[in-house]
Amino acid sequence: MSLLILVVDDEPDVELLFRQHFRRDLRAARFAMEFAPSAGAALQRIADATDQSLILILSDINMPGMSGLELLPKAKAMRPDVPIIMITAYGDAETKSKALESGAAALLTKPIDFGTLRSEIDSRVERAA
Repeated sequence: MSLLILVVDDEPDVELLFRQHFRRDLRAARFAMEFAPSAGAALQRIADATDQSLILILSDINMPGMSGLELLPKAKAMRPDVPIIMITAYGDAETKSKALESGAAALLTKPIDFGTLRSEIDSRVERAA
């Protein structure tokens, strides 16, 4: 069973950035990474993820339509076993506490520290193995 990480962000350049940082892992099929351009698309992908082991969801907070903070409880209700890390350009205390109170495993601020993110992904991959 392949391991899946779902990245939710409305910015098209995010996919390229993530694929560059994790290209070796993706080439080696250590895990798969899929990208949803909206919270609605993410909920559909979470519902369809029966063929893969969804191990982590990374979601931007500020998106048009449904925000990441609105997505968070819906995704947790569908997959309470999957940790969700929220990503924001605004790392203020109120946003952080809202995200953590709603069930986020962590909050990362942009620009993303890919070293920290890699450690988080590595620990999730090891637990799922």
